[in-house]
Amino acid sequence: MATLGVSVFPDLRPMEEIERYLSIAAEHGFTRVFTSMFSMEGAPAEVLDCFARFNAAAHAYGMRVSLDINPWCMDRLGATPQDLKVFAGIDADILRMDGAYGEEDNLAMLSNPYGMQIEYNASAMDPASIERLVARGADLDRILACHNFYPQRYTGFSWEKFVATNERLKSLGIRIGAFIASHAPGTHGVWDATCGLPTVECLRDVPADLAARVLVAAGTTDVFFGNAYASVAELEAVREALEPVVPHYVSKAHEHSVQEMPAFLGHEIALDVQKKVRVEPVYDLSDVERTILFDYFPHLDMGDSSEWIWRSRGARTFFQDQAIVPRRYALPQFGRGDVVMVNDNYKHYAGEVQVVLAPITNDGTRNLVGRIDAEEMKMFDVIRDEDVVVFLPAR
Repeated sequence: MATLGVSVFPDLRPMEEIERYLSIAAEHGFTRVFTSMFSMEGAPAEVLDCFARFNAAAHAYGMRVSLDINPWCMDRLGATPQDLKVFAGIDADILRMDGAYGEEDNLAMLSNPYGMQIEYNASAMDPASIERLVARGADLDRILACHNFYPQRYTGFSWEKFVATNERLKSLGIRIGAFIASHAPGTHGVWDATCGLPTVECLRDVPADLAARVLVAAGTTDVFFGNAYASVAELEAVREALEPVVPHYVSKAHEHSVQEMPAFLGHEIALDVQKKVRVEPVYDLSDVERTILFDYFPHLDMGDSSEWIWRSRGARTFFQDQAIVPRRYALPQFGRGDVVMVNDNYKHYAGEVQVVLAPITNDGTRNLVGRIDAEEMKMFDVIRDEDVVVFLPAR
């Protein structure tokens, strides 16, 4: 499961209020905190004292802290790449470098004797720079990456750049952080943020749980709410959306364990990586159709489908003895986002689940079983061949 985190801003809210939020977030499975150290004004001793108290509070709730700093902040606090003692003195876990140094200084920071991890700005630092650090023997366990968040509407990171950056960083085995926006009333953040604090612009206004699912499907391993305070409902929705589904087959005649699945299907499948899509089921869904859609595991496309549909064909084997009764529709076509199931008018394929990617003719061999709204269809930009897909009922 992805690691979940929140962001808080000690320069904008009292510590008691922040602690209440951390307590709630920790209760809902959030274990990371992001906070901006370089945006806090005041004398160095005051800043260090504030974050020493903050780190202690976060640690009391079992949370690890990313302190957002830059070279100017380090200079102000009396730190250098070769000497991070000042951060060790406040029990820092992770130093998130909004602006990095050159290669030699970055290597020095990664070799700090305090065990602190260094988190690089994935939105601004060329992945090649991190690749060179790894090639020079930097400890991979010390390296993290975390994208920026963007307060100003229309300035968030490009989706294409985000995916490309993640692919390069993921190939190194590095954990990748990114931000989603809370849509709770009255949120706040750095630089007078009023439009959320997401990483990717096209996800700024989508529900938090969908944004989280899209980020994870695109290789993100650490998902943070960028603005504060996310609502309890949002915290719950994100945790629920990212919790792995316990795999099981539902079948009248077969019992297959999780370990047997890849061999049985003849494909190498990452069963623990689940890309979740919410579906609004139709009102007249039959029991067997509902079971196939929401309980069968794993749904996946074997990689040989057309540009018209995404196909999950495994269920037809396990439910071959159960009827998928044809239903009549006046619709001449099924459109993008419609979820259909092959019915008994084409018995060999009955039970196969298909997501329509481009309009197809309704020839009577498919039942409409649900619909995926336009926002949710963003998931199919990051669902690849042989990815395990879990369908969730729409909230």
